[in-house]
Amino acid sequence: MRDRLGRECLYLPSCRLALYVALRHWCAPGGRVLMSPVNDDVIFFVVLAAGLRPVQAPLDARDGSIDLSAVPEETWSGLSAVLTTNLYGNPDPAPQLRATCDRLGIPLIEDAAHAIGSEVAGQPVGTFGDAAVFSLSKHTAAKAGGFLAIADPGLREALVKTRDELLDPPRRAAELAYWARPYAEATVRGLRLAPAAWAVLRMLGRQEREDIRMPLRPGELSRAVAAAPSLSDFHSWVRVDMHDYRTGAGGLRRARIERKLGRLDAVLALHRAGAERLLASEWARPGPGPVQPLFRVPLLVEDRDAARAALAEARVNVGYLYDPPLDDYAGTGFTDPSPAPEAGRWFARHALPVDPLKAELSLRVLAESGARPARSGPGGG
Repeated sequence: MRDRLGRECLYLPSCRLALYVALRHWCAPGGRVLMSPVNDDVIFFVVLAAGLRPVQAPLDARDGSIDLSAVPEETWSGLSAVLTTNLYGNPDPAPQLRATCDRLGIPLIEDAAHAIGSEVAGQPVGTFGDAAVFSLSKHTAAKAGGFLAIADPGLREALVKTRDELLDPPRRAAELAYWARPYAEATVRGLRLAPAAWAVLRMLGRQEREDIRMPLRPGELSRAVAAAPSLSDFHSWVRVDMHDYRTGAGGLRRARIERKLGRLDAVLALHRAGAERLLASEWARPGPGPVQPLFRVPLLVEDRDAARAALAEARVNVGYLYDPPLDDYAGTGFTDPSPAPEAGRWFARHALPVDPLKAELSLRVLAESGARPARSGPGGG
């Protein structure tokens, strides 16, 4: 990844831990961070754990990217940092964000978990910010690991020290569970034992949310916020679906990651081809720029829940849903709401993130189920 990005890269056992390390290094506690309201709630809790106040940004209703034109000047003036999301691999406007952060003298941190192969103006996502965090669980399907890419290689030693202070040592039981997980999942799914598959995921700490969002638990969260910055006080929120997010990698994990990364170019080509097919469908509303090797393609469907159920019947699982937006989910007690929330709400309500590797099957199911494209909402179209 150092060769791909032209930046120093530091391995961590998860993208969420990499983000925590970045926020603690670049942002003083008490600061305010602009971020997307259509994002995983784990990321929201990582920002809070770092002692920071999330500020929700207005979005482009086509692809969920940050809409710079809708951010008021008074919002910019009070920020300590900007955190991009690059939702599903659709790039946020990184060059303009970089210029704005330079003008304000604040860091730009890129969350590139979904965007390991995406580009903006011919430049890889993750090379615009002071730091960028990536996941090795998404395109590579390694089911473990993340890394932190940094603009200044001179910071590596300090970041390694911070990382190592947060790590739990590798555990043999965790390594064995990691090795066994894909085989257990493949077996129960191959036998069409869907409830057993979910039971396996829950047993391994990989599926804990009963709904799209985890319970907020505001009373406990208020006490945790008062103790921040503190990862341990937020452990019950940050660990959700990944109990080993702080566990150092053993040999089995490193070997699988290496194999998966070796196939990355071929996988990205397949994701790009599938994304192109999906974006040509009646349910798509593509954003600007060329087709990216998207991790998921957000089709915009009128009755998203019915379409999701139809896909589930065909054994196509739709995950990575972020509805309601974080400002509606958390309220003003824990975040500054978006100054223009309508587009984010509309996108969150209608977005159906489809795996581009299952493009043809998904399109056939949607057509046969009678799924209708979302009616014109914010952004027109």
